[in-house]
Amino acid sequence: MNDISINTPYASGVSRLDIEKALIAAGKDPQRLGLADLTLVEDFHTMGRIATAGLAELAGLTPDSRVLDAGSGIGGTARFVADTYKCRVDAVDLTEDYCETARWLDGMVGLGDRISVRQGDVTELPFGDDSFDVVFSQHVQMNIADKNALYAEAHRVLNPGGLLALWDITATETGAPRFPLPWADRPEQSHLATPDALRTTIERSGFTIEHWDDLTDQAGQIMRMVLAAPPNPVGLQAFVANFAEKVQNLTAGLADGRLRAIRGIARKS
Repeated sequence: MNDISINTPYASGVSRLDIEKALIAAGKDPQRLGLADLTLVEDFHTMGRIATAGLAELAGLTPDSRVLDAGSGIGGTARFVADTYKCRVDAVDLTEDYCETARWLDGMVGLGDRISVRQGDVTELPFGDDSFDVVFSQHVQMNIADKNALYAEAHRVLNPGGLLALWDITATETGAPRFPLPWADRPEQSHLATPDALRTTIERSGFTIEHWDDLTDQAGQIMRMVLAAPPNPVGLQAFVANFAEKVQNLTAGLADGRLRAIRGIARKS
């Protein structure tokens, strides 16, 4: 198992309490939440909800789609998909703190009956073969050294013709980015691949790439807007330690060529 549940940026242990405090500070009633109240806090990946919505559209979801959010964090993608496309979603994350927070938020916005959350490892998924039509993988591979296992498992649980929908930050040959970053406080916690290496690994796992978009410029522009926006208590900084420094380093890496932002759709062959 890839143990990223302790001694990593994902292990505060009090994410639910921190988010609840932030909501109250912003004048929100945690017992009367709507999805719009969570937009700035629940999408722990570059470009946030914009990226999630674009990826879901590319995946062509319908109410009958069987969806897995593999590496789901506190559940933003699962909630967006379940609410927008009216389908059932399974969500898996290695960090139990995040799973607990996701279950709480799912219930608070009335989506607990459409989303099932499990603590688990994306390289050892707790599902049978051919279980899903779409697997979402957003900002996951940077934590996983064994990318062959990551994509082999996604391939295994997808039905024939199923789709892997990915949104990821990748490395370049320019040099290492500055740390800390949103997914790693230190270099040894980060396992970025280059875009070419990532694509090759996915294809060798039995997928055919249908879309492969470099959205670095767009991502950098949006991240600069995030940095310039007035502070809001209901943001990722509510439960992500040193978030301001991490997002500054991410934005700098996208601007100086040390990081790339890649969106892809790959079909199980």
